[in-house]
Amino acid sequence: MPKHLVISTSGNPNSNSRRIGRVALAHLQKRKVDCDWIDISEMDLPLCDADKCYGMPASKKLSAAIKTADGILVAAPVYNYDVAAAAKNMIELTGSAWENKIVGFLCAAGGTASYMSVMAYANSLMLDFRCVIIPRFVFATADAFDGDNISDKKIIKRTEIVADELVRFTKALRS
Repeated sequence: MPKHLVISTSGNPNSNSRRIGRVALAHLQKRKVDCDWIDISEMDLPLCDADKCYGMPASKKLSAAIKTADGILVAAPVYNYDVAAAAKNMIELTGSAWENKIVGFLCAAGGTASYMSVMAYANSLMLDFRCVIIPRFVFATADAFDGDNISDKKIIKRTEIVADELVRFTKALRS
């Protein structure tokens, strides 16, 4: 059976992208899918220096988790019309662990203008590591949330669909 991973890449303790990631994880667990959770804000990840950073314990732990997963959902905030720098740093720290993974995205942003911002990140994964990118992703704005909850039922449904697509793609491409 394929193994799945949901990674939260936000450093904000009140992260909306983390909330979306938790919904995806709960949906996968309810379906009895083999799935783990990693929140990089709980790890002591270094900035990528292209040298000693790769040998640090948190970098090794993150690389191992990514390497053992077949399909990955990346829950990421969007800042300044791009996926947050912590998510990019994560790829730089873990590099080849991403090779041939199936990847989906769960994004939260302040407004609608940065809807396509995940594409540069996705292109990097496709070109550098031959990842297969699920052609559907979640993009939620602040209006979709009410405190700690996702109040927009369409965002919850879309999150569940993306999680289901991760499983479908992973099964199909790993069989």
